[in-house]
Amino acid sequence: MSRVGKMPIALPKGAEATVNAEQIVVKGPLGTLSQSLSALVKVQNDNGTLKFEAANDSREANAMSGTLRALVNNMVNGVTKGFEKKLNLVGVGYRAQAQGDKLNLSLGFSHPVVHLMPKGVKCETPTQTEILIKGIDRQQVGQVAAEVRAYRSPEPYKGKGVRYADEVVVLKETKKK
Repeated sequence: MSRVGKMPIALPKGAEATVNAEQIVVKGPLGTLSQSLSALVKVQNDNGTLKFEAANDSREANAMSGTLRALVNNMVNGVTKGFEKKLNLVGVGYRAQAQGDKLNLSLGFSHPVVHLMPKGVKCETPTQTEILIKGIDRQQVGQVAAEVRAYRSPEPYKGKGVRYADEVVVLKETKKK
């Protein structure tokens, strides 16, 4: 059986999970998230501990139990602590400014780039070259960060562009005559 699927999830204080036949709903201090369940996985809520078990001995059920356990664990972490991604702008004149649910980016184009934040994702700019993307849904926070990075991904010669805070850009050597 999946090693990840064998580990139970202990619900922290303030978080509660409701398991139906077709979905699991996790509520916490930061919000509510839901995930549809697979017929290949059995989920049990034992006094604040979620246990996942493959419904049969098939390889798909084994894999799905680990996958579903990881997704629900991310939901529990999201509604209790939340997730955040930090982006840095590297380049002369590259700036970011958060205005409500919009992120205004100046990335060296002839026009400003405006990115609309989806519902459930917030954006902050502590400085003009830092962007913090926060939310309770891990997948959505990562997707928004990837979309913002894609406007001007780091180029390999000078390293200019939008990069993750922990990203290391390996610079290439320029062409010699």
